[in-house]
This record gives sequence, C-alpha cells and structure tokens, in this order.
Amino acid sequence: MKPQRWFDSVSACQQRGERYALVTVLSVAGSAPRDAGTKMVITGAETFDTIGGGHLEYAVTNTAREYLAGNNTLTTITDYPLSGKLGQCCGGAVQILYEVFCDHVQHIAVFGAGHVAQSLVPILAQLPLQIHWIDSRSELLEGTEMPPNVRCVVDDEPEYVCSTLPKNTWLLILTHNHQLDFAIVEKALQARHFPFVGMIGSDTKARRFNTRLARKGYSEEQRACLISPVGDTRIPGKRPVEVAISISAQIVQRLHAPETAPTASISKELQNV
Repeated sequence: MKPQRWFDSVSACQQRGERYALVTVLSVAGSAPRDAGTKMVITGAETFDTIGGGHLEYAVTNTAREYLAGNNTLTTITDYPLSGKLGQCCGGAVQILYEVFCDHVQHIAVFGAGHVAQSLVPILAQLPLQIHWIDSRSELLEGTEMPPNVRCVVDDEPEYVCSTLPKNTWLLILTHNHQLDFAIVEKALQARHFPFVGMIGSDTKARRFNTRLARKGYSEEQRACLISPVGDTRIPGKRPVEVAISISAQIVQRLHAPETAPTASISKELQNV
C-alpha cells in the first residue's frame, strides 16, 4: 500500500534506500494555502502529503527534484511570495525549508536460499544495505519474519529478476544449481550495470565459467566484474557460517572503499582465457 502521510513515506523511503526531499512550510506571512509546520515528501517519481497544492506546490516539487538530481544531501530555505508571478493570488508569502536526503544506500541481491545464504543474510541485514533475497523455493523464504531492509523474491526463473534490480546493485550468486548460476551470471553481464557479481564455488568452477563466457563472446571487461570464488580468501573454513563470514568481510571492505578494486576476483590468468 502506498503511504499517504509524509512520516509514513519517510520511513518507506529509508527502508528502500530511496532519495527523498522533506519539504516544510517554515513560516507564513499573510494568507497562505497551509499553516507553518505543514510538510510533504517528494521523490524522483512521487509526492506524499501536500503543502497546499497549486502553483506553489508545483514549483516546490520541481525545485526538490532538481536537488535530488544533484545527488547531494543538503538543507536550504527559499522564500516564495504568493503573487501573480507564481500564479497564486493569496497575497501572502511563505518560507520553505528543503531537507534533501541522498545518502547512498547500497542494494545487494542474494540469489539462493541455501545454508550459506541462511547464515549470510542475517549478517548483511545489520549493515547499511537494501537486500533482495531471491530463490525459486518459496518454502525457504516465506513464513519467517525478515528485517525491514530484506525483501524476499520468489521466482521460478531467478535469473530474470536481474532486470528488476536497481543499477549498481551488487550480486551474490549462491544457488544450488551450477546451470542456474551461469544463467544469472549471463544476465548480469548482459546488463552491464552490476559492478560486482560474486559467485560461490571453487577455482575450477570459476575457470570453467570464465572459459564458457569467453567462448560466448563476453569481453574481458565484462568478465572482470565476476568475482569467484567470492569472499575474503584470508578467512579459512568451509562451514556455511565460515563462508558467510568470509563473504560478509568482503562486502564490508567494499562498503568502506567503494571506489577500490574488488578484494578477490578471478585471477588475471583466468580472465585472459
């Protein structure tokens, strides 16, 4: 259900990791559509609640979206005379406070709901991430209460979920089926906007996948985003929780150094196959 009030929409935007502007009527002089303290929320595509409608709200909405397009968190105040120039005839004036929230929240998609994923997702849910947890097996995802930043997706063809994910989502491929893993990898590389595609498996599996991808015409640049075996290789152990900790460590490293190269990847030897 779409939130109607501004405070509900703030919560929804924060849970989705979506940029938004909180707009407040800071002060009023003379006649105005709404009283001081009235608020509304504006996103790139929607508005929630109202500061009175009309040309004032239209102008404020456009200004807020210009700020959102700038992708910078900011706070600023603008004066609006409610005159004919603005298309208003109230004769008063208002001050509008813009609070623009563009803090980046990283999206991550976890494909597979097996033992490693069951250990991994609760760890990742404690980080500033928006998590899409995807599997074809509803019994593994449904019936358990999830943290608010975890969205479960049940799909008979998980590879096609790639087309619904936000750009720059990080992918973790942990399924029980190597052919499905390959299908997801292909969809991810075809999209060209997923900078990190981590896949669980052995060096042998990584080598075979890289060879198949090269033979199918995927460039070295495309294949470079495939990180396999995924995880911080300095952390030993093969138990599901140990593998989950290894993957979590790599994700934490990327969160703190998003512009750096991945901490583990297919070797140059494999990339050049």
